[in-house]
Amino acid sequence: MFGQNQVPDRSLQKTVNQRLERTGTGAQSKVTATVQQGTVTLSGALQYENQRRPIVKAVGNIAGVRRVVDQLKSPPKRRPQS
Repeated sequence: MFGQNQVPDRSLQKTVNQRLERTGTGAQSKVTATVQQGTVTLSGALQYENQRRPIVKAVGNIAGVRRVVDQLKSPPKRRPQS
């Protein structure tokens, strides 16, 4: 049923979840992932915008991931105090 390079979604979901735990997204960040036919959709809220790139890259480098859809929400930009 699966091609040589295709990883079952269930296995991929487990690997993605483990990778997210290791990326250290921080206690205030709530990032979740869903996997469907090798496409990983990341959703949730980031604590800091600079967390986005490492998370997307870490997930995208997992064997079997065909595509990463970034639906992560950034924190609101703070206005400098005068």
